[in-house]
Amino acid sequence: MPEISDPSTNRPPPSSAQASPTVEPRPVALTIAGSDSSGGAGIQADLRAFARLGVFGTSAISAVTAQNLAGVRAVTGIPAEVVAAQIEAVFDGFAVGALKTGMLWSAEIIARVAELVERHGVAAVIDPVMVATSGAKLLQEDAIAAYRQRLIPRCTLLTPNLDEARVLLADDPASAHAVSGGSDEPLLAGPAARDQLDRAAEVLGQRFGCAVLLKGGHLDGDPVDTLWSAGTLTRWRHRRVDGVDTHGSGCMLSAAIAAWLARGATLADACARGLGFVHSALAHPLALTPAGNAEAPDATAQAPGEAVHLAGIERATSDLSHIS
Repeated sequence: MPEISDPSTNRPPPSSAQASPTVEPRPVALTIAGSDSSGGAGIQADLRAFARLGVFGTSAISAVTAQNLAGVRAVTGIPAEVVAAQIEAVFDGFAVGALKTGMLWSAEIIARVAELVERHGVAAVIDPVMVATSGAKLLQEDAIAAYRQRLIPRCTLLTPNLDEARVLLADDPASAHAVSGGSDEPLLAGPAARDQLDRAAEVLGQRFGCAVLLKGGHLDGDPVDTLWSAGTLTRWRHRRVDGVDTHGSGCMLSAAIAAWLARGATLADACARGLGFVHSALAHPLALTPAGNAEAPDATAQAPGEAVHLAGIERATSDLSHIS
């Protein structure tokens, strides 16, 4: 599958001789997630990733947050019937190739999304967002059961981080025992987590009947991401990128995978290209002016306080050289 290049560098100059516009076919993807006022995560990051990967992005907003890179200040959920109406409007108007979910906030929203995923039979990437990096809760307590019972069993791919995987396994002692190997080591935490990755991905996949990409960004040392799909395990390793705020990286990953699925990639290829995209974005960060600093940030500045460095979606590619 050909690499996506920046469309702004490939577009021919306008010609007065052209009698009709050049039509550019685009696959369509849908994001169902919360709005992030900082623009670094949520719906905003998803739509930027879709556009960068050559996919037309549509959206259904599940919640509105007031946040910046320092933390979440307020959260308001959207009524479930309004979320469902947004999704139905998109499906009525477009041939959606794949969808992804992020912050879904409530059990009612999760249940409605699950119904619509089943009805439309579309490839669904579920990022079970529960807690922000700052520690703020992005999911009501009763919604975890709805994830387990309603939505995850209907998805194509589940993309939890270690904390989210631990929560999803917590209600079933047999599953937790299988992941820990019967040891007294903490579940998916500390030094033991690296040895538990493969078992955790497999246990989650077998329990919920879906493929699982278990993200290893919370591991000590260089991250390892593990995909379990139809009995096969695939692992990707990459160097940890220091000095870049990873806010929204999980959103970017699930959006990139959904974009590649909408483009017709296989699941394993979509995951590999999605991981390559995120790590390319982290390797080419944007430098943003912090509050109270009147000067524009130096794109090469690394000193704390001079600029906030955030993953650069606009310059990212699905370059597989970033992972192995």
